[in-house]
Amino acid sequence: MKSELARTTGRLNLAALALLASPYALANDSGWYIGAGVGESRATIDDERIASELLSGGLITSSIKDDDSDTGYKIFGGYQFGRHVALEAGYFDLGKFSFNAITEPPGTLAGSAKIRGANVDVVGILPIIGKLAALGRVGLIYAETTDSFAGTGAVAVLDPSPRKHDTSYKLGLGLQYAFTEAFAVRAEAERYRINDAVGNDGDIDLLSAGLVYRFGANSPPPTPPAVARVPVVVAPAPQPAPVAPPAPPAPPMPRKVSFSADSLFDFDKATVRPAGRQDLDKFAADLKGTTFDVITVTGYTDRLGSHAYNMGLSTRRAVAIKTYLVDSAGIPADKIAARGVDGSDPVTKPGECVGTKATRELIACLQPDRRVEVEVSGAR
Repeated sequence: MKSELARTTGRLNLAALALLASPYALANDSGWYIGAGVGESRATIDDERIASELLSGGLITSSIKDDDSDTGYKIFGGYQFGRHVALEAGYFDLGKFSFNAITEPPGTLAGSAKIRGANVDVVGILPIIGKLAALGRVGLIYAETTDSFAGTGAVAVLDPSPRKHDTSYKLGLGLQYAFTEAFAVRAEAERYRINDAVGNDGDIDLLSAGLVYRFGANSPPPTPPAVARVPVVVAPAPQPAPVAPPAPPAPPMPRKVSFSADSLFDFDKATVRPAGRQDLDKFAADLKGTTFDVITVTGYTDRLGSHAYNMGLSTRRAVAIKTYLVDSAGIPADKIAARGVDGSDPVTKPGECVGTKATRELIACLQPDRRVEVEVSGAR
């Protein structure tokens, strides 16, 4: 006797979220990640086909009871290429679905199907606002369907345990919300095309919620408080005076050094290059024997790209410089504050670099805007 696991339509309902953009709104850089999801899987069991098969054997179906939903799960790993594309591979288990039919002359037919397998997906990522992004996927699956049939009374089963390995496809849509650069949650609706091991193809839907962890991602530090500079006004000594008191020293002037981001980092990256380390070592050597209040490291990007992406990149670059000065130069971490800004406060003048498309010429023209400024306050 044959049963078909046919298509069902899954609907994913999410409440609207009021979100604000932040420096770590979305994980924009390339990198490895892992994740897992769990939820409800659902299939439609073709009761009419079951009754028709029984009738062809001279049996009339009086009732059929279906169990067409179960708990499904998946585990996966992937690599994200830039902001918009990722490649994932994983394992899935869609659960078990079953039916029980009662016949005349008296008898019963019980059947079940269990589905699991592996997949490789191409995932498209579309940032929406702030920490929220939409996901779309298409993939290739290799699934194993294990069936079990048992008959009693007038029902005789010729093949009680058919099994099928088959290659097919899957589709999916979802949403992703990034709590930090390292951790995100997903809600997804996916459809798997499955062969039921008795000659029929159908769809099984999985509605799941899951977690994603990105390797090598760090949460950005809080924005350091502004350092207030209070001018000191020295009143002239009264005249006549036998001895003029010495004037109090002027407040220490800040020392600011600007480094080209292209000399410190590879394009669109936040790892300090060997050549950039030499410049930072020289800066640290100049500070030896100097007393200061605080060092503020500010990362700047050019105006190309979105606000969220530029904030994330500039912040990670500033944190990388701070980490290097702490680890290599021995400067106390509480003496260094790191922050990133968007493509604001450019060095290039208005009208100097024309265009919005990231051509090679425009990227080269905007090179002075990509920089890291290190300001030493209270040096003496």
